Order: sequence, then C-alpha cells, then structure tokens
Amino acid sequence: MSDETLEKMITDFLKLDMPVSSFAWQGGEPTLMGLDFYKKAVELQQAIGKNGQAVSNALQTNAVLLDANWCRFLSQYEWLVGISLDGPKHFHDHYRLDHAGNPTFDKVVSAIEKCRQHKVQFNVLVLLNDRNVTAPDELFDFFTGMNIRYLQFVPCVETGPSAGSVTDFSITPEQFGTFLCRIFDRWTEYGPEKLSIRILDSIMNYLVRGGHSNCSFGNSCNDYIVIEHNGDAFCCDFFVDENCKLGSILDTDIGELARGKTKRSFARQKSRISNKCLICRHNAICRGGCLKDRLILNDNNSDPSYFCQAYKQFFDHSLARLTQIAAKIAAK
Repeated sequence: MSDETLEKMITDFLKLDMPVSSFAWQGGEPTLMGLDFYKKAVELQQAIGKNGQAVSNALQTNAVLLDANWCRFLSQYEWLVGISLDGPKHFHDHYRLDHAGNPTFDKVVSAIEKCRQHKVQFNVLVLLNDRNVTAPDELFDFFTGMNIRYLQFVPCVETGPSAGSVTDFSITPEQFGTFLCRIFDRWTEYGPEKLSIRILDSIMNYLVRGGHSNCSFGNSCNDYIVIEHNGDAFCCDFFVDENCKLGSILDTDIGELARGKTKRSFARQKSRISNKCLICRHNAICRGGCLKDRLILNDNNSDPSYFCQAYKQFFDHSLARLTQIAAKIAAK
C-alpha cells in the first residue's frame, strides 16, 4: 500500500467519527509490509484523529516475523493480535510451511511467548482442516495446556475443481458438527469463565443481549468494508471480486462507498435465506450462516449453508445449556 493510499484511507475513515474507529490489518501476511509501515499508520492516526477520538488496531498474522521490536510496538499502542496456530506441531506444520517449505510451528510458539513477555494482547485462530478437525480433544488439551485464553475456530471449506465438490483439505458438515459438540462439552467441563471461544461468545451475546458478535450469524453483512493495497474497496474479505467492488478510495470517500448501492445490496443478500431456513427451529439464532458458505456447492446465496447440518447438530446439543449459562451471566 502506497503512502498516498494509506493516508487517504485513514483520513476518510477517521472523519466518519465513529464511537470507535477500528482498523483490522490482514493479508496475505500483513507483517510483510514491515514495522515502519505500521508505525507510520499510527502516526497518521494520531495526527489526523481529533482529541479524544477512540481508535483501535488489530493485526491477523502467521506470527513468523514477530520479534521483540514488533512486540514492543504492538504492546505500546495496545494492538490486538490474532495469531494463526492450527494445533500441535504435527497438525500445524502439515499445511503451514514458509516460502522455502520449512515448518513454522516453533516460530509461532516462540512469537506467542514474546507476546506474553511484552504484554501484547493476542488470541489464537485455528483453521479447521481435514487433519485437525477429527481431534477436538487433542486441540483442546493443547491450547489449554498453553494457557491460551482466547480461541477462534474457523472451518475450512473451498469449492473444488468440479461442480458441487469441495477441496480435499476442506472439512465436512458432519466433522464440523461433531467437533463443535465435543469442544462445547470440554469447555463446559473446563469452565466457561476460563476460556473464550468466539462462536460460543457470540451465541452467549445473542442470548444475553439479543445480538451476535460474530457476523456469520448476523441479520445482514454490513459490519465493515475491505480496502486493498491499491485503494480498491470491497464488501467483505470473502468477496473480493468485481461483483462486490465498491469503487476506489482514491476516487470516492470511504463513507460514500460504504453507504452506496453496491454495499446496501450486498448487505441485504444475507436476509434472502432458504425456505428450509425459514421453517428451521434455529433460524433466529443462525440466520442462515455466513453468506460465503451458501455458495460453496451451487453458487446460490439462497441455498442453505454448507454447514447447515453442523449448526443444527451443535445447537441441538448445546443450546439448552448455553441458555442456562447465559441466564446466570444475565443475573449477575
């Protein structure tokens, strides 16, 4: 991203004067831009922002490049860091190799220790693939053994080479449903107050406050927009294509792009759910799931989610107990 594009993005966004102006830096691998790029971003935020304006930054990274200098910066400015770690070494290193084909597990674990030493706020993102999804107990024991407090499990599914197929490394709905049920059981045994798991947090937020913190279960897709390195803006990081292109921030202010026809139309697509969803007992809490997961098999955003059966299995298994836990939280 050029200095011109960076300054335009920060200027446009901060002048919207939101309660909290949140920047989420991801890629590719965002640390490849170098630490000086992010130092400049913070300098611009400080120079452009008004006195008392709240600004937050988050970084999603494979953590391979995080060293003491990075961690001092991230701690100083209270950035939230998401670190990708797919479980124990034999799981993580199967897919997560560096550009030379070398394993990265040891570097990631070392980066986590550096984050702790420098008091960097971080969580761990686990990509569930065909290998680790069958080992929920091993993953749970591994992460709690590392004293990880904040976890996010992201199901991996991508369209395969032929119509109606998925890639070999994708997970099945049955695998995902079984995984979620077992993780939920381990979480309730371990102590919900000791471990935050994003999907469970979102459901708890819905039960207590009436709204999700996870956009996958939201009523519409309008939480954010994506700015590419060249200034092109898109509706969502799963839909960086011409059909969902809002325009360029070099030509149009971010606020105007976010309020434009393309973004409004995209947001409404989430509500066009399948007739099967309309009569589903879990419709109110699920809302058809993430839009991208409806397109996997037939490229039809009105289809049920690829993970529909997984969510039904999970909600049937967990919702009564989650409601009890939520009631205790609400009572406090």
